[in-house]
Amino acid sequence: MYDSRQRSLFDISVDSHRTTFSGHESFPLRYTWLYKGVTNCSKNPEVFNQEDAIAVLGVGKNMVRSIRYWCLATRMLEEVASQKNSRAKHLQPSEIGSAIFLGKKAWDPYLEDIGTLWLIHYLLVTNSERATTWFFAFNHVHYAEFSKNSLENALVDFLSSRKLSVPSRNTLKRDIDVLVRTYIPGKTSGKLSIEDAYDCPLIELDLLRPSYEEGTYSFSRGNQENLPNSIFAFALAEFIKNQAQGRKTVTFDEIAYAPYSPGKVFKLNEVSLSERLEEMGELTRGAWAYGETAGLKQLYINDDLDPFALLEAHYLQTAHVG
Repeated sequence: MYDSRQRSLFDISVDSHRTTFSGHESFPLRYTWLYKGVTNCSKNPEVFNQEDAIAVLGVGKNMVRSIRYWCLATRMLEEVASQKNSRAKHLQPSEIGSAIFLGKKAWDPYLEDIGTLWLIHYLLVTNSERATTWFFAFNHVHYAEFSKNSLENALVDFLSSRKLSVPSRNTLKRDIDVLVRTYIPGKTSGKLSIEDAYDCPLIELDLLRPSYEEGTYSFSRGNQENLPNSIFAFALAEFIKNQAQGRKTVTFDEIAYAPYSPGKVFKLNEVSLSERLEEMGELTRGAWAYGETAGLKQLYINDDLDPFALLEAHYLQTAHVG
């Protein structure tokens, strides 16, 4: 186990200059894909490049590439140097990917726990480098409703303002279409294969809905009743380590509205967020305390917490760990 005082699970930075708008081959994530990707990569780091990848993974050629993309976008797999001081890289299961999918005590290999879906959502929408459109939509879109076209224009402005490379409009349109289908069920057709017909598991979170006006969508901001407090605490611990940078207090507004914050990525309303923060003292055994001083609501950080340990505690309380 790493020293929680030294680093968080993921090095996330608002100022990253790497972006990705392709790789999913226009397929949303499927239920079995992360399991297939992590378990097979653990046996063979080159599985996605092998001629028999189609047979091993049981999907079409384009879907092989899509599985690789989604495993990286959700941080279940990671790229590491093949050799010391070498630019060549290979894939391997990440610490969290291994914990969820590998071994007799795998946390939740078949995604039976709704908390795992919230966790995957968090890992996806905070991955600004490999899932840039998802990151932008959940961290930087502030209006109540949007269309695919308005989201595309806003994303172009966002990239341009930060002097980041802007991909072609067709590429952005495909990316935004997959974003929508990540959270909203697609139209069924009798011509679809079994694999094609599966909706993305993140649809269960009900985070994005069609609006009353055709062709528009809105985020479902609310109390998110099925979001476990332990998953919320994990996201908050990651936010504190990456964004608070050693401070002993974090304001309510930061936790509610800053990029990468739990309030922002989980679309929590202010009342629900306050209630969850009030429960953190008991959950963390006093490591965190929420209060108000001179009209300023903030979270007091009395001790460092290990984000991974917060996740581990969640799964030890479920039936998914033997």
